This record gives sequence, C-alpha cells and structure tokens, in this order.
Amino acid sequence: MRNPAGRTSAGIAGAAAIALVAVLGGLMLSPKRPVLPATDRTGPSDSLALTVLAEPRPVPPIRFDDVAGRPLTLADFRGRVVLLNFWATWCEPCRHEMPALDRLAAKLGGADFAVLPVSIDRGGAAAVKPFYKKLGLEKLAIYVDPSGKASGALHLPGVPTTFLIDRDGREVARKMGEADWDDAKMIALVRRYLRPHAAGGKPG
Repeated sequence: MRNPAGRTSAGIAGAAAIALVAVLGGLMLSPKRPVLPATDRTGPSDSLALTVLAEPRPVPPIRFDDVAGRPLTLADFRGRVVLLNFWATWCEPCRHEMPALDRLAAKLGGADFAVLPVSIDRGGAAAVKPFYKKLGLEKLAIYVDPSGKASGALHLPGVPTTFLIDRDGREVARKMGEADWDDAKMIALVRRYLRPHAAGGKPG
C-alpha cells in the first residue's frame, strides 16, 4: 500500500521542480535580464577581430546622458564616424580595453571621429569618474546609460560590446569582447570610413 505522506512529499518535490523551471525560463525570456560580461576575450594575440557588415544597417534610436546629465542621441554625432562602446566598471574585459580606447581617442578623436564609451553602471557618472581617475583616462568623455534602455534597445549580449558607426548613423561593424582598439588595423579601418565617399556608397 502506498504511503500518503510519500505521495505528498513527491507531489511537493514535483511542484517545486516545475516552479524552478518556470522561474529560470522567466529569467531567460525577461527583456530586463542583466547584461553580463562578454566571454569573448581577445587580448593582444587577437587584437581586433571585428565583424564588418556586408551592408551598413540602421541603428535603433537610443538615448544616453553625458557627464552633466544632459540627454544625447546618436543623431547628435551625425556627420562623424563613431565608435560606440558599452561597458561597465565591474566588467574585467572592459577595464583592460579602456586605456586602448583612450589612446584611440587621442590619436583620431576630433571633428570627424568620436569614441563614445557608454557606461551601463547603475551609479551613473558618480561610479565612472573615480574609475577614469584610477586608470588615468584623459581623452575619453563620460557617457552613461544607468537605466539600461540604450543597451536594451540594442539587445546587447554582454559587455563590452562595440559598434563602429558611419557618418550617416549606420552600423558598419561590431565587436563583442575586448580589443586593442588603438592597433594599426583599427586605425586603418577608421580612416577608411573617414574618407569622403559618395552618399550611400562604401568607403574607398
């Protein structure tokens, strides 16, 4: 004869297992799930490895703030080639690549090219300022997305994730994971897109 208590215990265990599956499924499907550190670590031996798109594609409208809390969009940088980098102070690969981004901004930054490192730290600029000071970052401006709306609109799989955007505001290349952004390959690629070219055409 079956033990009623045993049946009750088995039923509770089964219900708990179903509930756990439901919770995990909800986390995987939730649009508000946290952005995780990227697992693609390149390092010096694989200094760039960008995915260059066959055809430029539109970037969804995104908003982020500058260090003073003023709202910005990519349209504010239209006419310039942009390297849009999403990162966080708690992300180890991000910490490794930020000095290279700073050197890239020092070499090419100006009226034609901008590096936009957008932090997803919930603490906003207050969390980023001491980080910049600690690493000695001098050429990078501070931009923040503490709400996570910009990173959510771009469906980031993790951080760091970086987009190369042409003068018309279209994505032309992307990279998930850290890279040596100031290496010769990156400099050459950016300069290709800095060259004047016919509207709608590719850089020469």
